[in-house]
Amino acid sequence: MNTDSATVMGKPNQLLVLTLGGERYGLVLSAVDSVVRAVDITPLPQAPDIVLGVVNVRGRVIPVINLRRRFRLPEREIVLTDQLIIAHTARRPVALVADTVSDVLEYPESSLAEAQSILADADYIEGVVKLSDGLILIHNLDTFLSLEEETSLDHAMESG
Repeated sequence: MNTDSATVMGKPNQLLVLTLGGERYGLVLSAVDSVVRAVDITPLPQAPDIVLGVVNVRGRVIPVINLRRRFRLPEREIVLTDQLIIAHTARRPVALVADTVSDVLEYPESSLAEAQSILADADYIEGVVKLSDGLILIHNLDTFLSLEEETSLDHAMESG
């Protein structure tokens, strides 16, 4: 997949597959707007801990979410080979930092399992796709930020 400024659109049962620390994760393709190379991130004072800062994408100031912190993975510096997934929740556009974006995956409904049947504490996980080479956790961007984080981010964006 050529991801430099690639615009993506989705059908049901399609995921954008990304990797972080060697693990694969999925986002429902219809929530993804584009994938771009990592750029400098401007710090955003008073933003929630999960927000790295903001980027300007085609004239829009978009908060950058630290997926490593959300998934409790070891932190590392962002490098030029990282990619930003520009996506949207019901409330706002967001940029998500990924090590790589590897594929658009169309999966059969039969390979999907409910998240709660596998993971008890899975607030922002929508489901799990079982493949022959492992599992992909599907993340729900609309529940990704807590209400407190949303409110804190709103205030930081207004005052930033």
